[in-house]
Amino acid sequence: MHRPLDDIRNAALVAAFCCALTACGPGAGATSGSVSGSISGSSAPTDAAADERTLSQARSAFATRLVRRERDGGAPPVPPADVYGLIRYPAPGGEYSAYLTPRPATPGKRPAIVWLTGGDTNTIGDVWSPQPRENDQSAAAYRDAGIVAMFPSLRGGNDNPGVREGFYGEVQDVLAAADYLATLDYVDPQRIYLGGHSTGGTLALLVAESDPRFRATFAFGPVFDVSVYGPDMLPVAFDDAEEIRLRSPGDWLSSIRSPTYLFEGDRNGNVADLVRMRSENRNAQVRAFLVPRADHFSALAPLNALIARKILADANGGEPLRIEEQDIADAMR
Repeated sequence: MHRPLDDIRNAALVAAFCCALTACGPGAGATSGSVSGSISGSSAPTDAAADERTLSQARSAFATRLVRRERDGGAPPVPPADVYGLIRYPAPGGEYSAYLTPRPATPGKRPAIVWLTGGDTNTIGDVWSPQPRENDQSAAAYRDAGIVAMFPSLRGGNDNPGVREGFYGEVQDVLAAADYLATLDYVDPQRIYLGGHSTGGTLALLVAESDPRFRATFAFGPVFDVSVYGPDMLPVAFDDAEEIRLRSPGDWLSSIRSPTYLFEGDRNGNVADLVRMRSENRNAQVRAFLVPRADHFSALAPLNALIARKILADANGGEPLRIEEQDIADAMR
């Protein structure tokens, strides 16, 4: 389903960042927990750091040029009707497929989440079969908690119209999925969340940087710079710096205007990317956590269960959703 980044690359980058941070003063090289806008010791400013535009503003002044036109063409598998329905939702390029939990048996408005799977994020597949706790990419914790869950496919994926744009137009597709959820009479439009894992986490982060409508966003294992995915995943000129920059969430953290949480296991995966985003972040809306004793996959089940509990507590009049380092430590026990 998903190919994690090479552990050697991560180790080298973590070491490089730790050296750079240590040189900037005491406390700058911390490698766990969350970092607020007051942390010191960021790397040298990138072109994006000097760009005062938001991601949406920068994209509005740019026309992406695809060098390949790719689409899947295969219909999504049909899920068990008591777990998910296979629906179509209106999107900019036409109607796209999605999985959606069944209509609740009791009346009332409920919180909802849009979830973006890893690997080929444009397509959807089996997210209903039981998966091992150490690698549970089904995000089943949300449906198990009674939260409305939607897994959208995106342009060029499955049998959808359009072609893949590699983290570009897909942002608008995700927003269209949220628009669809907001029309359902059993969904609380003020409590729609966004989550994703790996490539889905990268896209979720780009969506959060583009629009503040989600009550909170949860990005598991995103990357700083999408060029690490390689040219096969990006249908644009790989040597075009602006095409890459406008798809790379690490360059646009300052655009985020709603609570956004970044997670990665501390054992492998995209550790270096999270360390870099955490060290360069100056936005109080963004909190980044290295998850203890977890890898790119094993953090999913316990933290999705934690997030589901927090979402329900928020919906039931409890404290507004906020995740602290102690919450994560407790969830990983």
